[in-house]
Amino acid sequence: MTDPAPPADPAAMTARAREVIQLNIVALQALESGLDDGIARACEIILSRPGYVVVTGMGKSGHIGGKIAATLASTGTNAFFVHPAEMSHGDLGMLRKDVTLLAISNSGESRELRDPLIYCGREGIPVIGLTQRPNSFLGRSSAVCLTMPQVAEACPNGLAPTTSTLMTLALGDALAMVLMDRRGFTAEAFGLHHPGGKLGMSLQSVRDWMGDRPPAPATVPLTATFAEVVSAITEGRKGAAAVLADDGTLAGIVTDGDIRRAFSRDLAGLTAADVMSPRPKVIGPDARMSDAVDLMTQNRIATLLVVEADRPVAIVHIAELMQAGYVG
Repeated sequence: MTDPAPPADPAAMTARAREVIQLNIVALQALESGLDDGIARACEIILSRPGYVVVTGMGKSGHIGGKIAATLASTGTNAFFVHPAEMSHGDLGMLRKDVTLLAISNSGESRELRDPLIYCGREGIPVIGLTQRPNSFLGRSSAVCLTMPQVAEACPNGLAPTTSTLMTLALGDALAMVLMDRRGFTAEAFGLHHPGGKLGMSLQSVRDWMGDRPPAPATVPLTATFAEVVSAITEGRKGAAAVLADDGTLAGIVTDGDIRRAFSRDLAGLTAADVMSPRPKVIGPDARMSDAVDLMTQNRIATLLVVEADRPVAIVHIAELMQAGYVG
């Protein structure tokens, strides 16, 4: 049985938490100051290879490796994580000759890594190692060894990986960001990799939102009667109708608000030209959805016309964007 916990001392616990964070800060500073051109050489190896980056590591290194693989994959470098023990039982087949192996081990001597490392050496697959011990089996097997400084773990027993895993994570992020820069990976490309999240959605284009067969916007000619305008807005179900000039180009917009304001006038003889807003806010289909949201919120409008070659091709309504998650 374990000994009972000592009485709670909030001040001591807070001090200990600060100590752990400070140890992590010291570790990251040591990592930054000791960084050399190995990171550049590792990037050039990855960029020169047509295949995936296969990330592997055992235990806590494996957990960090999974995150590094995910970061690489979402920022333009094709990557996935494979458990090293699974490699010894058939998954070495994932190490094609065009891949790069990114292997993580603090000690560099994890026995589960030996088979993948030996296999890579035999097949001419370059290894990028992340370790604190460049003279270890992993270090000696690596084409490039990204060496982390020897710093104390925050664990009082020096056993639980803490500062070492943080340094590994930071080094993996650094590698991913340098690769991202070298590839010229754009915000738009990031959005394509993250279509489900709010950030990715905002980076999508208006054309992506419209789809390949957007419903035609409600339109009326300049000479449409007031009743015809109301009917078009009702049938279009977007709270607005685009008003077209004789050549089919955009002349204005009539919204629900314009209709309500028109009731203060004599409706007899009113046409679309009489009640429309002649200079509506518009957006192009290749603009970002974030631009569409900004335009609508800044101008306090509920509808936005999508215009291409001076002709309306869709109507965006703020309620649709809220329902789809584009607007919080």
